[in-house]
Amino acid sequence: MNKTEACAERGSRRPCALPRKSTLQFRFGLLALILASIWAASGCKKPQPGRLTPASIHAITKELADAAHSATPAGTEIRLAVQASARNPDAADQLDITLHQSGPGSAARSLITKTQQALGAVATRHGLTEEPAESREGILFYYLKAGVRTHAVHVQVSTAGGQSGNAGPPSSGPKLAIILDDLGSDRHAAEEIFELSYPLTISVLPNHEHSSEIAREAERRGYEVLLHLPMQAVGNEHQEALELRPGMPAAEVSALVNGFLQTVPGATGVNNHQGSRATSDPALMGELMPVLRDRHLFYIDSRTTAATVAYDTAHTAGVACAFRNVPFLDDVAQVGAVQKQLELSLRGAREKGEAVAIGHPHPATLQALREFLPKVQNEGVQLVHSSDLVH
Repeated sequence: MNKTEACAERGSRRPCALPRKSTLQFRFGLLALILASIWAASGCKKPQPGRLTPASIHAITKELADAAHSATPAGTEIRLAVQASARNPDAADQLDITLHQSGPGSAARSLITKTQQALGAVATRHGLTEEPAESREGILFYYLKAGVRTHAVHVQVSTAGGQSGNAGPPSSGPKLAIILDDLGSDRHAAEEIFELSYPLTISVLPNHEHSSEIAREAERRGYEVLLHLPMQAVGNEHQEALELRPGMPAAEVSALVNGFLQTVPGATGVNNHQGSRATSDPALMGELMPVLRDRHLFYIDSRTTAATVAYDTAHTAGVACAFRNVPFLDDVAQVGAVQKQLELSLRGAREKGEAVAIGHPHPATLQALREFLPKVQNEGVQLVHSSDLVH
């Protein structure tokens, strides 16, 4: 008979003592319960998986600032506000960037795009995602980790007159953007374009002998640079070694575009090279546009087929976009024929308010442009970069 049984048998009115082992277990259990209550009352929570510590956030903030310094011209104002802390872990560090630009609106937009791309490279390296936000001046977006905002980034442009805000479009009136495609192999043709000294847009094919060299020189001279993105055509004539094709998985599309961009530095937008089959494929265009959006690139649909869905897909995906809305300049590569097409482009700009024309660096096209470009302003049409016409 154990102690408890003996106590009960004697009918004692005094409580019988519990065995020593049971007493210790009871006390430890009570202590654990008290500690758990204190922990719950203090409001402590388990750390969220994948969430960054304040120290990690601050380190990334410095990397973002360094990237902004590298991507922007001298005189750019970059201000930091370190907000995240152990007491306020939900606060986001702030990065405020003010770009000083006295050139046209497209030059300011190009600066903003390059800044976003430089910051985006840092964010991607640390597994951050981007969340756009509304701003009265410039652009505002957040970086997030594990669903929590870690950084607030504000980029604005200060003009020569001291006003800041979005890089607005050029002055009112009809506008014409001329894109010259297929650059990358012929260095001499690029030099002839550079001698024109007008706001033209240069679209460079990737992976050609002089692709990177021409893109860098065009950017240095103030021309707008596009990636002339190879896409599959119906006939497959003169196809590039690498090109976007229907049926490609999203990961392959992204890898291909990112690889192309490495050989066309400074590209702020994209237009398609050929692509009569690719641009009419909704699935492929649906995979492409998020890649361009995440890289802050606009899209110009060259409209190499009436069946294209590229512009509509870009617009739906939130990619700034436009499309060629006048005939190609040099389907007939003769000076007189190109001049007639240029006149049609002027008329299209006046009738529609804006026009995007596309030509190629043929000798006849370049000669026609030498004679035509000085007359554009006298015709009441403003010559602009293609980025000035995207919406």
